[in-house]
Amino acid sequence: MTTAIDTPKCLVCDTDFEVQADWEKGEITECGACGQEHEVVEKTDATVRVELAPEVEEDWGE
Repeated sequence: MTTAIDTPKCLVCDTDFEVQADWEKGEITECGACGQEHEVVEKTDATVRVELAPEVEEDWGE
């Protein structure tokens, strides 16, 4: 018996993500429809949860 994974949706355009078996917590993935980056914040056998990825800030050598 296999368990279906709850498919996460893009938080911008509401498109379903194609869940990849090798996704890990903390990984950044991009929505195929709108290009928004999301971070995988939870991954179990039954669910994958994503949040908007943090914006990369410039360091300016500080």
